Amino acid sequence: MKKGEKRPETLLVTSGRKPDENHGIINPPVYHASTILHPTMKVLKEASQPYTYGRRRTPTIEALQDAMCELEGGHGCVITPSGLSAVSTALLANLKAGDHLLVTDSVYGPSRTFCEQMLRRYGVEVEFYDPLIGADIAALMKDNTAVVFTETPGSQTFEVQDLPAIAEAAHAKGAIVMLDNTWATPLFFDAFANGADISIQAATKYIVGHSDAMMGTITCNERSFKATLRGHGHLGVTAGPDDIYLALRGIRTMGVRLRQHMETGIALARWLEQRPEVKEVIHPALENHPGHAIWKRDFKGASGLFAAVLHPVPEKALAAMLDGLELFGMGYSWGGYESLIVPAEPHRSATEWKEEGPLLRIHAGLEHIDDLTADLDAGFARLNKEK
Repeated sequence: MKKGEKRPETLLVTSGRKPDENHGIINPPVYHASTILHPTMKVLKEASQPYTYGRRRTPTIEALQDAMCELEGGHGCVITPSGLSAVSTALLANLKAGDHLLVTDSVYGPSRTFCEQMLRRYGVEVEFYDPLIGADIAALMKDNTAVVFTETPGSQTFEVQDLPAIAEAAHAKGAIVMLDNTWATPLFFDAFANGADISIQAATKYIVGHSDAMMGTITCNERSFKATLRGHGHLGVTAGPDDIYLALRGIRTMGVRLRQHMETGIALARWLEQRPEVKEVIHPALENHPGHAIWKRDFKGASGLFAAVLHPVPEKALAAMLDGLELFGMGYSWGGYESLIVPAEPHRSATEWKEEGPLLRIHAGLEHIDDLTADLDAGFARLNKEK
């Protein structure tokens, strides 16, 4: 580290806060604002004051933007009201009709749907690629390839992408590299050091951390920020100040929460490996994971989200297991304090998902590991009874 630089754990606590400018108050104030007055016509016309309209910028918005830039080492950041809106805003801001877009085949389902059903309608050529392609993505690059979209590990099936190799090939052709970095967060993966131009967070997950607000962030390097900021403004997306406050509050404890999620997740994964009902556990931190070497090289840790493939069972048996769980809820999110489990169905077009048994996506929350394993043990007993 360079002299004077702060470690990520410290930045989680200090970034985006200016107590000296707010009467010594530790947390940034929450500004509810739409109209912002200008003192003179000259200032109004020149837009020369820091804040001009509530949708574009307030001290509350600025606090989260500053915090994300400090955490990620980015040049600029814009805030959106959800993770999906962060994905769609980043793509719309950096693509136009006639452009070619490469998207990892393991991408988050709603991101895939947006690319297939919205971007294609507006003349963007969308092509999905094998997430394990690495440097060979150079063969897919075209003269009109504008963006390469990555997500590592991949949603549901957790393929670890060789982002530095992909970024090198993309940059050689002048393309922008976007990364959905929600799984690892800036704490466990340095998007820009590994070649990304834009880092996207579904801040709804680990940044908010309490399952009570939705939020998205788009952090950019200098090359990509101007177009992204302009597109963000054209689309008119904004997030509510109270939700931004909850994201800022969540950031302060993300370090300790994320490490507990990691510890519990790995312990739970190893426990599941020993179960006869489980065919395979898919977790990048496990030594037998195909992407473990790249994960160990590029990542500083793991989150609490992973998957397990069961041996084939009747649907009624799986329902008996899941319906009776007490600690694992069934809900389409993750990153909060509570454990979750949902059956998942991977969608593929460039690759093939060949597993016949059920795929379970599991989020390890902050409950005690012994209570979680006891809950699953009882669930497996119900499953076996219904076979």
